[in-house]
Amino acid sequence: MANSFNKEERVAFEDILEGFQDALVLSKNVAVYNTDQTMMERTNNVIWRPQPYIATSYNGIDMSSNFDDFTQLSVPATIGFSKSVPWVMTATELRDSLQEGRLGDAAKQKLASDINVAIMNVAANQGTLFVKRTAAASGFDDVAQCEAIMNEQGVPMYDRFLALSTRDYNGMASDLSKASRSFGNDISDRALRKAFVGEMASFETYKFDYANRKAAAAGGAGLTVDTRVSAGNYYVPKATAVATTGETANVDNRFQTITISSTTSVVAGDAFTIAGINAVHHITKGDTGQLKTFRVISVPSATTLVISPPLITAQGGTDAEVQYQNCVATSTASNASIVFLNTVSNFINPFWQRDSLEILPGRYAVPSDAGAAVMRASTDQGIELVMQKQYDINTMKTKYRLDTLFGVVNKQPEMSGIM
Repeated sequence: MANSFNKEERVAFEDILEGFQDALVLSKNVAVYNTDQTMMERTNNVIWRPQPYIATSYNGIDMSSNFDDFTQLSVPATIGFSKSVPWVMTATELRDSLQEGRLGDAAKQKLASDINVAIMNVAANQGTLFVKRTAAASGFDDVAQCEAIMNEQGVPMYDRFLALSTRDYNGMASDLSKASRSFGNDISDRALRKAFVGEMASFETYKFDYANRKAAAAGGAGLTVDTRVSAGNYYVPKATAVATTGETANVDNRFQTITISSTTSVVAGDAFTIAGINAVHHITKGDTGQLKTFRVISVPSATTLVISPPLITAQGGTDAEVQYQNCVATSTASNASIVFLNTVSNFINPFWQRDSLEILPGRYAVPSDAGAAVMRASTDQGIELVMQKQYDINTMKTKYRLDTLFGVVNKQPEMSGIM
């Protein structure tokens, strides 16, 4: 068979897959949803994934007037990342098999990095829980604030993860290396010798060497938003919407467009609170006493912002609002103050609960009888690597490429955030 892989290349590919799987730090800590690839092709690689229901309970025996409708919320998930590393080797270069292995290692490392970065970017840009720290992270208190904001809003208390920049991670390790310092103390010894933090305040922590940075908010002081019922800035969740042409389509309830006094210098990624708008526990609907944090997703005009999460204050009183209420208006005003939280430029440290983030493995249907040798294999998470090789007799060059196809979605931005 033309261009078939020899035994050494097969072993090399197996090594590439093993190293690729080991490097996928983040994909191991998010949920995985496998799709029917034929269906995905027919739907333009988009599938709607359901968000968790939130039920409403009542007191007493007679429920005659309490049989409410349930609204199922869903979000669009797209297999939209197509990553490839191509390279070429001449007939003379192929005499050095070590060189070929090094190129394969580099390709594997880059693709694994692409997947990790994609997950980190989604978590960093769409997570709505915001823990403000104006200096580098230094210890337990920093992570405890992340735990507090999750607990207060009813995020499940298991499978929580925190990805830290190297400087912030090492700052926490420094604190551990000094705390209760004694010979034989495994926690402080590992922190001292290996800069290792491990589990802290219910989070599994990880160190990143490529954490994103967020610039300080440049939005001017004095920005306001009308929080009165008459202003209509509250949000009513809905499963579907009917277009003017009569077609029914799903609705993405993660985002809302609000009107504010001015959007001058406000940019995507900024975080803010609104005076009088407190977060509630998503299950009990109890007021946490803490201001709800919001993220700017985009800035469509001089007076409108697309934000996440939406302001579901239940001011409209509908069943869907009561079920999915995420904040409460303790007071309303025509000019409620907007206060930005990202007041310094610093690294973004995302944290999340496993079920909030999801990776969708994709698959290429590469023909194996079209003149190129093809090998494929999948990681434990279902992420597929495809390796192809083709020889050009005219130039005596062999082309290689390593490919992967996947998608990432933040199903529930209120179960993820940044410090």
